[in-house]
Amino acid sequence: MADRQHAFDYEELLAHGRGELPGQGDARLPAPPMLMFDRITDIQETGGAHGKGLVRAELDVNPDLWFFQCHFIGDPVMPGCLGLDAIWQMTGFFLSWIGQPGKGRALGGEIKFTGQVTNDVKLVEYGIDLKRVMKGRLTLGIADGWVKADGKVIYEAANLRVGLFTETQMKAEQLA
Repeated sequence: MADRQHAFDYEELLAHGRGELPGQGDARLPAPPMLMFDRITDIQETGGAHGKGLVRAELDVNPDLWFFQCHFIGDPVMPGCLGLDAIWQMTGFFLSWIGQPGKGRALGGEIKFTGQVTNDVKLVEYGIDLKRVMKGRLTLGIADGWVKADGKVIYEAANLRVGLFTETQMKAEQLA
């Protein structure tokens, strides 16, 4: 589909979470505060490190973000799991964007943390590069990803897996 949109602003991401974007299928991004990026700056079905597609997104950081208030008191740090969740969210968004049906669920991956997001960081950048997309009984996306804080890579992820499940599959697997 050559006419697909290749960038999404915050309002469009919120619309995706409500199931209102044309052609998105069942998959939905989470609503704030669990939506971990403010915009998708680029999404392509080809390209990236493996030639199978890519997604790039950004989060504007300010000291008032909800997680800085509780993680940790007096030592504000974005929980690493939230950065990891952001790149899982992007993988599920990609599968929805290419028109695959089902609700997204993270299924694993390997992560290496080498830095952190503190409340003085201004911009978090996220990237995934698709390695494989399997379209069968289950849609499965496998991607490598990274997280940058003010331009410095702080997380690297390999073999992130996200599946899209139908209602029947979710009930059978008790994933609902």
